[in-house]
Amino acid sequence: MTVVPPAGANLRGAVDLSSLVNRPPAAAPGVSTGTAPDGAVAGVVPVPNLVLEGTDTNFAELLELSKIVPVIVDLWATWSEPATQLTPVIENLIREYNGRFVLATVDIDTNPQLAQAFQATSVPTLAAVINGQPVQLFDGVLPVVQIREVLERVLELATQHGVTGVAEAAETPDGPPAEPVEPELPPHHREAYEAIERGDYAAAIDIYKLALARDPRDTMAAAGLAQVSLLGRLQGKTIAEVRSAAADDPENLDGQLLVADLDLSGGHIEDAFDRLLGLFPGQDAAGRNVIRQRILELFEVVGTDDPRVPPARKRLTALLY
Repeated sequence: MTVVPPAGANLRGAVDLSSLVNRPPAAAPGVSTGTAPDGAVAGVVPVPNLVLEGTDTNFAELLELSKIVPVIVDLWATWSEPATQLTPVIENLIREYNGRFVLATVDIDTNPQLAQAFQATSVPTLAAVINGQPVQLFDGVLPVVQIREVLERVLELATQHGVTGVAEAAETPDGPPAEPVEPELPPHHREAYEAIERGDYAAAIDIYKLALARDPRDTMAAAGLAQVSLLGRLQGKTIAEVRSAAADDPENLDGQLLVADLDLSGGHIEDAFDRLLGLFPGQDAAGRNVIRQRILELFEVVGTDDPRVPPARKRLTALLY
């Protein structure tokens, strides 16, 4: 889940890129970086495209590029459906910023060093590199409106560290780069995204439910419904409010469920699962069913291919049977 850098945060070296830094850089084709005299970073840097392929061999050059413009790193894999769905969404968002970001897509199967360096235990995983330093962003899939919020925070952090350049994509032989093509989404999914972007989570929930009624095998709708339901439950609530209410009334199941939502939304995924599974034995049949439904929903939010899901699912099965 999201690990958005707070305003005023320092760059966090949560991942170790030293093995990639301390090697002769192998330039990404067409990438040319440089600094102005006295260490002042040049304002515009030419790149072949705003979306580049990041590899174990060329990433040192992309680290240099991050001293001028923030580099967003999308770690993905061909076998992960959520990852292949997220990448075009991220690409379109990056292009919307007109050079204020460069995106580096990294296939973890062919670039094991980068996968290890960024601690990509699941895909998709999104990170940023600012002035050569890594910042973890989120794993899994988020609604577009939340991804935009993450990118805005990255820009704030980059500005604080003097990384305010712009990447200028090279023109193609036939003229300037073509406008990015919006990935085609089924009508219900597009309507749900639009509702999420305007903050109408209730409408998005209804749309996803309709999509699932028409096609129960629609995995994108199932994941979207789980994610927007979580957003809806937490909408308008503060961390202090949620935790205080749960502490004041520990027997209130709804309050405890909301804390699990809060934990998961803050990236404390195992804590959320442990809380729900710990509550399970002490509930009556109705309460157990509520917990079962909630934890299955949170599995969808995290992504069923996340390595933390199978152990929790196994524990749930043991409790049920």
